Amino acid sequence: MSETPRNHESAPEKAKASPGKPPRVGLFVTCLVDLMRPSVGFAAARLLEEAGCTVHVPAQTCCGQPAYNSGDRGTTRDLAEQVIDAFAGFDYVVVPSGSCAGMIRTHYPELFHDDPNWLPRANALAAKTYELTSFLVDVMFHTRTGASFHRRVTYHDSCAGLRELGVQNQPRKLLAGVEGLELVEMPESDVCCGFGGTFAVKYGEISNAIVEAKTKNITDSGAPVLLAGDLGCLMNMAGKLSRDGKTVEVRHVAEVLAGMTEEPAIGAQD
Repeated sequence: MSETPRNHESAPEKAKASPGKPPRVGLFVTCLVDLMRPSVGFAAARLLEEAGCTVHVPAQTCCGQPAYNSGDRGTTRDLAEQVIDAFAGFDYVVVPSGSCAGMIRTHYPELFHDDPNWLPRANALAAKTYELTSFLVDVMFHTRTGASFHRRVTYHDSCAGLRELGVQNQPRKLLAGVEGLELVEMPESDVCCGFGGTFAVKYGEISNAIVEAKTKNITDSGAPVLLAGDLGCLMNMAGKLSRDGKTVEVRHVAEVLAGMTEEPAIGAQD
């Protein structure tokens, strides 16, 4: 995705843009979206544009979360400094991932707590960084995207988005405005799927036991489509569902909200 600003009408008053101008949003695409599911990035850009934002995608790198979770603070700081520099000039930073948004918003200030030069910049970035559905609902007051999706779906609340950022009602408010969509809540929708980034690599047996319980709840819901807001969680659940021979269609919530469901489902066999 290239850095291409797009002009739209002015945003609601709550946005921090200059009077009469749409908010300038820097889209943090995330590594997994860039490498594994670019359609999520394009869907996020479309949703932001439709909400009245000017969208930019600056050159960017990893947020540093894998290194941070592995205890490598030096590499994490190097990556975080690049992110802080890249997104300093925007009114908001929006991320189609509660995990990466949580890293920037919650852990960057912790990372630079002893650095008087970088801490103010980390705090400034953290304060203007939002997970995608939270930004649309809480900042732009945008709850109807005009999409249609005539399917029954169930929704998984990712750990980082829910516990670090309070993302739970926002995606449901947006899904309620999708024509034809019926949301069926699965049991324990707010329980971990077992991914946890490097956790799934370090503790494979535990991770598999957790995702096994999660996929049972998904299938017990009776919904043929699974949605969530974090690609890592979605790939983990899609992988387990596929290995178990389940036919549940797995998609990022942004794809449905943007009406961009032409791509094969996550984990679907070509």
